[in-house]
Amino acid sequence: MEGKVIKSTGSWYNVLAEDGQVYPCRLRGKFKIQGMKVTNPVAVGDQVKMELEEGEDGTAVITDIKQRENYIIRKSTHKKHHGHILATNIDQAVLVATLVLPRTSLGFMDRFLVSADSFRIPALILFNKKDLLEEEQQQQQQELMEMYESIGYPCMQISAFDAQDVARVKDALLLKTSLFSGHSGVGKSTLLNRIDPSLEQKTAQVSTFANKGVHTTTYAEMFSLDKDTFVIDTPGIKELGLMDINDGEISHFFPEMRELLGECKFHDCTHTHEPGCVVVEAVETGKIATSRYYSYLSMLENEDTHR
Repeated sequence: MEGKVIKSTGSWYNVLAEDGQVYPCRLRGKFKIQGMKVTNPVAVGDQVKMELEEGEDGTAVITDIKQRENYIIRKSTHKKHHGHILATNIDQAVLVATLVLPRTSLGFMDRFLVSADSFRIPALILFNKKDLLEEEQQQQQQELMEMYESIGYPCMQISAFDAQDVARVKDALLLKTSLFSGHSGVGKSTLLNRIDPSLEQKTAQVSTFANKGVHTTTYAEMFSLDKDTFVIDTPGIKELGLMDINDGEISHFFPEMRELLGECKFHDCTHTHEPGCVVVEAVETGKIATSRYYSYLSMLENEDTHR
C-alpha cells in the first residue's frame, strides 16, 4: 500500500493509507537520505510505500519513501550540522504572527520567509489578535502588511475569534497542504480549532511573565480538513536556522533584492560595504525596507558564526 505520513513521534509514524485507515508504522532498517544530514529520515507529509506486518496488531513497515516535491527544515537542536525536516510536500507555508502578546520579531518572520522561499514554497502571513491592538499598533500592522504585500507575500489581519476571519483563512487553505508555523502563544492552535473544532488541538494561555508563550505542540502533525485539504501544525519554533544556503545566496531569497540581481558593480557583491551596490542604494532611497535589510545582515552574520 501507499500512504501519507501524518504524524511522527520518533521511531513510530502514523500513516494515512489509501484505504482511509491510519496505520502505526516503523521503518524497515536504516534509511539515509542521500546527500542530506538530517535527524529524521521520514517526515510528516512524506508519501511512503508500506507493508502490513503479520499478526493482528494492525501495524505496518515503511519500505520506501517517494521523491519529495519540497520540504522545509530547521537546524537540529541536538546534532550540530544536522537538520530536522519539519514537513514535506507542502503547497504553502502559513506564518501566524502577532504584534502583541507575544510580539513576533521581524527577524523571525523574515527568516521564515527566506527559508520558505529557498524551497520555493509560497508563503502567507496571518497577523492574528487584531482585536487586541491599540490604534498605534493597528497602524504599524497596516504598514507591515503593505510592505510584505508589495514584495509578494499575501497578508491577512485576523482574530481567531471572528467567524468571518476564520472563514477567510479556511478559503485560503482549500485544496492545499499548508504548513502552519509561528512562535508559541500566537494563537496557532486556537485558530486551527476554530477552523475545524474536531481537531481539538491543545491550547494554552500565554504566560504573562515576559510575554512568553507556553509550548503546547511537541511534534509536527498533519490534519485532514477534507479529502484534499490538509494542515500541518508544527511546534512553536524559537529559531529557524537556515540550512544549505551560502552567504552569497541569501539575498536571492529576498524577492526585492532578487529583482536587482546582477545590477551591482561587483558580481559577487555582498550588499554590505561595496561601492556601486544597488541594494544599499535601494535601502537608502526607501525602495527596500530597512527592517528587511537588517534581517538580511543578521542572517549573514549568523550564518558566518555558525560555520
